[in-house]
Amino acid sequence: MTARVLVVDDQAVVRDGLVLLLGLLPDMEVVGSASDGEAALRLVAGERPDVVLMDLRMPRMDGVEATRRIRAEFPDTQVVVLTTYTDDESVFAALRAGARGFLTKSADAEEIARAVTTVMNGDAQLDPGVQRRLLNTVTGTVGDTGAAPPGGTPGPDAAPPHRSRFSTRHARETPRADRRPGAGTPPDAGAARSAGPSPGAGPSSTGPISSTGPMSSTGPISSTGPISSTGPSSSAGTPPDGLTPREAEVLRLIARGLSNAEIAGTLFISEATVKTHINNLFAKVRVRDRAQAVAYAYRTGLADPREG
Repeated sequence: MTARVLVVDDQAVVRDGLVLLLGLLPDMEVVGSASDGEAALRLVAGERPDVVLMDLRMPRMDGVEATRRIRAEFPDTQVVVLTTYTDDESVFAALRAGARGFLTKSADAEEIARAVTTVMNGDAQLDPGVQRRLLNTVTGTVGDTGAAPPGGTPGPDAAPPHRSRFSTRHARETPRADRRPGAGTPPDAGAARSAGPSPGAGPSSTGPISSTGPMSSTGPISSTGPISSTGPSSSAGTPPDGLTPREAEVLRLIARGLSNAEIAGTLFISEATVKTHINNLFAKVRVRDRAQAVAYAYRTGLADPREG
């Protein structure tokens, strides 16, 4: 039995590539392609395909809403999500909307064909990573990120809140302030206070609020402290193109030449989580590989070439 398939993706190169690929497979007929959810709905109404290969992030109407509408209005048409995004929110939203399949864009032709055939027969076909996360959610066990299920205890890979290697290094290198009475006062400060200001002079630069006192630029609130310009809350402000602070941080570490394993160790997260962040940021800034990502980071000021 030939499967009639509709391809929906906002990126022309991906859309055209899928149309070409499916056209070469036996028992597959591509009945059309669309660049957003609204166009997909119109084509489903006219062509009544057996299966829709659906992207998630698209203009005008995203893949989740389009899936919900298709399943409500055309229940004989099944939906297989084919996307870059594998975070829990995207996965569960698509499945709740009625998708019977969920694959990543790393899937090969055989996997896509198998998913199409499987959902046509009334079964479900999910990416192995998605299956694992669903199982973890149902059983209440810890997933890839080391995060705990609701109300649970964080797993061994869970990241300490607001902690990074910059803050821990600063804590080791910065001596604890001496709390003894009079400690931290410059040797000549007492004499300066007893002598008082010289006639006609303004506030003394050697007084308690001096440039060398506890509030100086070399004190605990220094430019090398935890609130540094290299952290996610840098002076660069909100990251561009919808990147989250964590995705921007991962991108900065990529630009510094760190591997996925090194990024995971630096941010106290698992490699699987690093890969998810990389997939998400690649899709948002429309780059294909790490070299293009580094160029983007330099161009937008998210990374400094001198830090590489």
